[in-house]
Amino acid sequence: MDPLARNTLMSVKPKQQLTKDVTFTLFLSVFTAVLGFFQYGYCIGVINAPQQIIMMHYAKVLNISSTQNTSNAFLIIEVSKDPTVMMFWSLSVSMFAVGGMISSFTVGWIGEKMPRVRAMLLVNVFAVSGNLFLIVAKKGPSHILVIIGRVLTGLHGGLSSGLAPLYVGEIAPTALRGALGTLNQLAVVIGILVSQVLGLDILLGTSKCWPLLLSLSGGAAVFQIFLLLICPESPRYMYIKCGDIEGAQKNLLKLRGQNYDATKEMEEMEKEKEELSKEKPVSIWQLVTSATYRQPFLVAIGVHIAQQFSGINAIFYYSTDIFNKAHVKKPIYATIGVGFVNTVFTVVALFLVEKAGRRILFMAGLLGMMVCTITMTFGLVLQPKIPWMSYVSLISVFLFVSFFEIGPGPIPWFIVAELFSQGPRPAAVAIAGFSNWVTNFCIGMFFPYLANLLGSYVFLVFASLLVVFVLFVYVKVPETKGKSFEEITEEFRRRSRKDVGGPTEMEHLGTVEEA
Repeated sequence: MDPLARNTLMSVKPKQQLTKDVTFTLFLSVFTAVLGFFQYGYCIGVINAPQQIIMMHYAKVLNISSTQNTSNAFLIIEVSKDPTVMMFWSLSVSMFAVGGMISSFTVGWIGEKMPRVRAMLLVNVFAVSGNLFLIVAKKGPSHILVIIGRVLTGLHGGLSSGLAPLYVGEIAPTALRGALGTLNQLAVVIGILVSQVLGLDILLGTSKCWPLLLSLSGGAAVFQIFLLLICPESPRYMYIKCGDIEGAQKNLLKLRGQNYDATKEMEEMEKEKEELSKEKPVSIWQLVTSATYRQPFLVAIGVHIAQQFSGINAIFYYSTDIFNKAHVKKPIYATIGVGFVNTVFTVVALFLVEKAGRRILFMAGLLGMMVCTITMTFGLVLQPKIPWMSYVSLISVFLFVSFFEIGPGPIPWFIVAELFSQGPRPAAVAIAGFSNWVTNFCIGMFFPYLANLLGSYVFLVFASLLVVFVLFVYVKVPETKGKSFEEITEEFRRRSRKDVGGPTEMEHLGTVEEA
């Protein structure tokens, strides 16, 4: 350790450790960061409830439906089957993910070059500008304006969903790392629930108010901007990237409390800084091609692909349509019920993740979802002959969402930061986020066509994928609960030795010399 760092650390008087206490500043900082995930969740859920109203408006703008003197229900069916309207609607849903795919590639560079708080401030430019396009969508070519607005908000979502976990992971005490990381997903599901409630036809889900409904996440963006101005910068970033030891210590005490003994945590930062100085900067290309990082890299992208291809966003994007086909009365209320269950079980995961561990919760969630896709299919197939089977479909959807939030929902957002040291971490978060957005786009764009092709059997596709994902987690994903990066690396080594019976490519991954 260099003399300046040692003198600084020695100046901190040992006091009572408060590692499990959440100070107001820590709470405010985490709350502010996850507002980006609230916007992400709102943008996912808001497009669901007003689907028929917006598609009808698209048809009117495009002069597609000129049917006169027909019932509204018949006209909705006619419009929903039109290929041009379906194409623009699918683009309106999926272009949010396209924006996320594009911007997620830059998270690594921004995470390397720019402090976390400043970066989160700047990316809100995309959120505010995108929502401006959405709020005026009805006054112009609505299908074009909605698509542009969704792309811009997606650009914000891709950046925010990478930067927020970096910031939260770096400011969280080790004992609370998993619990605070789960708040990312809690913010997502609350955003989805709020958008579903506001989408009721007695609130904003009307032919007059739908542009306001789509654009309200801009309010959260403005609120986040003001709160970020008073949040402390990541002490870990300041120490390791900027070399600002005094500033890092000052911000660490703000986050932990003035009675906190910062010596141990500052020493950990110094060790990580020393290790980083021995490594060359890790770019996305190096991360993808290097054998050194191959195993944690595969785990990082694998858990995100599993999250999206589990079928969860098929539910979030199209649940109202699914409930319509299951002949559920008042499908919008069933959709809100899904959002409520989603939120409750995310809170449950908040308490479970530091008790049961990441790996077991992930596998349990995937297995439960697989069973639910099968029962959901039975319900949809048999409902025409057995009317009460619609309730089987409804209950299956609720349970499907519950199992998702127990593990596959929250864990991918923070486990990637646990698998990598400070050097490759931003690039790893970027590429994992990109894989998440690509699969998100595939679901948003192609699920309606897949559903039209396979009908009631569509969720069997996800059942098959879920079997693969369970096996992947069992074989490849290590337990990271309460473990340091060095311990996680040793777990990868142990698994590799078991597979190949000798020295492994992980021997030099993130090793830290003993002090």
